[in-house]
Amino acid sequence: MSSPRGASARPLVVSSDEELLDDLLRLLAAAGAEPELATGGPALRRAHRDAALVLVGADALTGSALRSLPRRPGVVVVTPRELPAPAWASAVELGAERVAVLPDDEAWLLSRASAAVRSPVERGWLAVVGGSCGGAGTSTVAAAVALAAAPGVLLVDGDPWGGGLDLVLGAERAEGLRWPELAGLRGRVAGDALLAALPEVDGVHLLASARELPQAMPEEAVSAVVEAARSVGCPVVVDLSRCGSLEASVVLGDADLAVLVVPGRLRAATAARLLVSAPGSPWSGAELVAGRVPGGLSAAEVAAVVGRPVLAELPHDRRAVARGERGEPPDVGARSALGRVARQIVAAVRTR
Repeated sequence: MSSPRGASARPLVVSSDEELLDDLLRLLAAAGAEPELATGGPALRRAHRDAALVLVGADALTGSALRSLPRRPGVVVVTPRELPAPAWASAVELGAERVAVLPDDEAWLLSRASAAVRSPVERGWLAVVGGSCGGAGTSTVAAAVALAAAPGVLLVDGDPWGGGLDLVLGAERAEGLRWPELAGLRGRVAGDALLAALPEVDGVHLLASARELPQAMPEEAVSAVVEAARSVGCPVVVDLSRCGSLEASVVLGDADLAVLVVPGRLRAATAARLLVSAPGSPWSGAELVAGRVPGGLSAAEVAAVVGRPVLAELPHDRRAVARGERGEPPDVGARSALGRVARQIVAAVRTR
């Protein structure tokens, strides 16, 4: 498995209750931890993603900021008194591992915080690959990125009507679970058990869509799968060929890198510009892979039309289509142009 980036050893405290904050700061100081305080905005999203432990005050359970974040392990709700039923429901919705009532649970909370500081949670990175139009080569690029990052990477099929991403890797006969069997996942999922249940090819764990009775993946299931893998240090690559899907907003909000594959044609580049510039678009921060087309736009022209930087340029390769039709995985060898692009993307996401 590739080396994941470690989470921050600083616990996150989410509360505006001054008395509770005093108690938590005292406990965390005894555990040798300097906490980070956040109640909303980008600071909360970043800290919630990276912190070794998240302590949520009972007063913060009614706010919308936490509910908009993906579930993660290591969340503890802290309260100075027993919670009423609605607050308990909110704690369960957050996926809290425990509700700690002070002062009765001080010893447990001190032990939990000390353990978190000693052994920070390791998380895998998340890259999302989408296309500005049909036939852009999105699935091929996503599969190549996963192969370049292997072993120990999860490739997630985000297009239930794409025929199954296992075809791209020549793994359609590989045994293991596929999306229809995991569509009911919710909340916290054991990452190691999930990865062991999936097909694996060339060091890539693969969660593909089905060719029979395809169905849209619930956003809760997508979040659960991605978080489960990342929580055990497994990098995740998501193929979002259909950029307008519900899942796009779910995974893009937490992605370390979003990549948009744009063929060097004016219509494809214009479609990409509309996608990244739409109000509230989850693709607004995407970087581009410019696909070279004979007689088409250059990479610089694609960047100018779309208004986003080009991370890599993908030369036209007629052999890639033939490989796919023969059921051969994308070529990511040292001399492969696709391999060079995939390694550029992996290098970029690892520096985020």
